[in-house]
Amino acid sequence: MTCRTRSASCLVAVAAMVVGLGCRQDMHDQPRYKPYAASTFFADGTSARPQVPGTVARGQLDADEQLYTGRVDGQFAATFPFAITEATLERGQQRFDIYCAPCHGLAGYGDGMVVRRGFKKPPALHSERHRASAPGYYFDVMTRGFGAMPSYAAQVSVEDRWAIVAYIRALQLSQHAPLDDVPGAERAVLLAGPSPSSTPATGAEPAQTESRP
Repeated sequence: MTCRTRSASCLVAVAAMVVGLGCRQDMHDQPRYKPYAASTFFADGTSARPQVPGTVARGQLDADEQLYTGRVDGQFAATFPFAITEATLERGQQRFDIYCAPCHGLAGYGDGMVVRRGFKKPPALHSERHRASAPGYYFDVMTRGFGAMPSYAAQVSVEDRWAIVAYIRALQLSQHAPLDDVPGAERAVLLAGPSPSSTPATGAEPAQTESRP
């Protein structure tokens, strides 16, 4: 094969490669509509298609009214939608300390850190009215907000909202539990009062600790 023939063959190969590359169409460059772009294909003129009537997206079937709304037959639920365990309370305390304590305080008296810096003080969770409120009421307030408190539905999941409600109930019980509910050994300690060794000396400054239930 002469040099001229080889050159011609190379040119043909290069030309074929260029043509092939020009016709290449990757998935990221396929024909598509941009979000909310107009369309002449659909009768309503929009490319964004609505959900098919009667269908529910995966993971969005909120069929349990009590779980997702805190209500039963339109009224605030007086019970929890699932069993409350020690793990639930621990989770509720963790979420409460993160999202609620900045305003409500660690013990629920409305003396959180942002309140100490000028934010509007929320009512104490230990008032008679709040202790009488149904669990569904607290879930509803966290979901939709109330007064100066915004909705926390975007930050706190449905299950975690119920866990917080359970922990609020534990906080309320801790501040109003009758002596008869205290186990015998601990009850004897409470009745005996503080020991002399735990009593600060006259003139001594008591230790500054943040109280928790």
